[in-house]
Amino acid sequence: MASAPQPQLPLFYKDLLPLNSRDHGDWKVGPFEDGSFLAETHAIPLTVDEFVDAQRNYPIVFTAGDNPLPIALMGLNEGVNTFMDENGKLEAGVYVPAYVRRYPFILAKLQPESEDMSLCFDPSAGVVGKDNDGQELFKDAEPTEYTTNVLEFCRKFEEAGQRTKAFLEELKKLDILMDGEIAITRSDAPDTPFVYRGFRMVDENKLRELPAETVHELNKNGMNMLINAHMFSLNLMRSVFERQSAQGKVPAPQATGAAVN
Repeated sequence: MASAPQPQLPLFYKDLLPLNSRDHGDWKVGPFEDGSFLAETHAIPLTVDEFVDAQRNYPIVFTAGDNPLPIALMGLNEGVNTFMDENGKLEAGVYVPAYVRRYPFILAKLQPESEDMSLCFDPSAGVVGKDNDGQELFKDAEPTEYTTNVLEFCRKFEEAGQRTKAFLEELKKLDILMDGEIAITRSDAPDTPFVYRGFRMVDENKLRELPAETVHELNKNGMNMLINAHMFSLNLMRSVFERQSAQGKVPAPQATGAAVN
């Protein structure tokens, strides 16, 4: 079973195998016993399709650099996920990003020069295997309904990724992104703020200065709703910080690093 080409694997994925009935005809996929694979992940990729749901629980910011991407912050420091309990379970009731729900499956190119993508999985996840209990992947060498649904979910995720890319291209054209900085003080240390940098956000002043016709177009194409979801979500920065503080996961102020690296 040859692994798919993997010059740089995405977040969570340690290996990739193309799913096929020849090699995996009698394999099954079971549920994750816990969420340990994301326990030390503070930033999860998001698509624009998820902004409205995700902004209820997480700050939504953009990565730094020339090609920013939207991410949901589950913690403000590297290695800190404030939404995981002591048993490795994700907190009940919070929105689970599609990127997390997709794992361990993904659509990937088997040939770098080809645009065709195949359904692959990460065998290191431990939930897909020959001796596993759970959902059958194939029946009589044909994909089961479960496998078909997984493939469709991954396809929709890729389509949402294209919409996300288009959204970011428009933000860049409008030139309304700025380097972000959030300073948070605690009552027990009012003179030593915790400063978080290393991310991008919409510049509220530049947004206000956009021409009326541009604002009208943003309302018409739905971008304004996404921008507002992002900006409203920034109020949760302090909430996530307080979660970290309650969990004893806030470093000393002088050691505080970027919220997003």
